[in-house]
Amino acid sequence: MFTSTMAGYDRAITVFSPDGKLFQVEYAVSAVKRAPPTIGIKTKEGVALIAKKRMLSKLMEAESVEKVFRIDEHIGAAMAGLYGDARVLVNRAREESQSNRLSFKEPITTLLLTRRLSNLIQLFTQNAGVRPFGVILLIGGIDDSGPSLYMTHPSGAYYGYKAVAVGAESDRINEVLEKKYREDLSLDEAIKLGLNCLKEVDKEELTSENVEIGLIRIKDKKFKKLGREEIGKYLKMVS
Repeated sequence: MFTSTMAGYDRAITVFSPDGKLFQVEYAVSAVKRAPPTIGIKTKEGVALIAKKRMLSKLMEAESVEKVFRIDEHIGAAMAGLYGDARVLVNRAREESQSNRLSFKEPITTLLLTRRLSNLIQLFTQNAGVRPFGVILLIGGIDDSGPSLYMTHPSGAYYGYKAVAVGAESDRINEVLEKKYREDLSLDEAIKLGLNCLKEVDKEELTSENVEIGLIRIKDKKFKKLGREEIGKYLKMVS
């Protein structure tokens, strides 16, 4: 809500408020919190990304709304926030990944990719005439050191997580994750935990049309988006 203390400090991204805030960045975070939730869970077997989609009409094609993306063979990402902003960052992530392969003849690490994306995001917090990206990405991958899960932030920061939720009701979901997450979870158990979290905070029935799941297993290091039938099997397990 706009207050007199905010007057003038939210008109440009380059202006700090007296208490050290960039209101445009906070507005970007608010845009993320209005979006359906997205969950990332890292386990000993790999990483699972679970996203809830919002279908604006019964006439919409479910496949036209994409929240989980393949970045490279060994890395995937899921988003919460503005789809257009996510698409730009996902395309940039794919370019960075391919550039690393061409330049150094090896796959990019999840951390390095997250750092490069975060550097771009940060530039959009200190230049006039632009606005911050209104999206948060959860980036999961398998590196030589094992599974990795990172979260980007509209401020340009990034953080590593064992499990995290972003988007609407993320605070409630994170509370559940803190209580029920175990480091010895299997990947299947992680997916079921994520789906149960979505069920607890969303009254809408979960279906294979409004849920997306991506996973990457440590045994093959191949990121895969699950099809409707596979998602349906997991939904039956938690019904």
